[in-house]
Amino acid sequence: MDNYHLSPTSDGWELKKVGAERASKRAATKQELINALADFFDGKTASVKIHRADGTLEEERTYPRSADPRRSKG
Repeated sequence: MDNYHLSPTSDGWELKKVGAERASKRAATKQELINALADFFDGKTASVKIHRADGTLEEERTYPRSADPRRSKG
């Protein structure tokens, strides 16, 4: 499973694979990037850590949802 971080930058938001130097995807707003995640990860298995504007961790999502290792609410 690939691991990604969705983080703020000085000019918007980026989705970056752990260990990569360049962003996989960029957007002007966080919501725009979140809306594009399902299509971006179609056919792939990945974990995305979504950060707040201040850089702290907000939540973690697994794509596809069926690959989520935990069976808990949230």
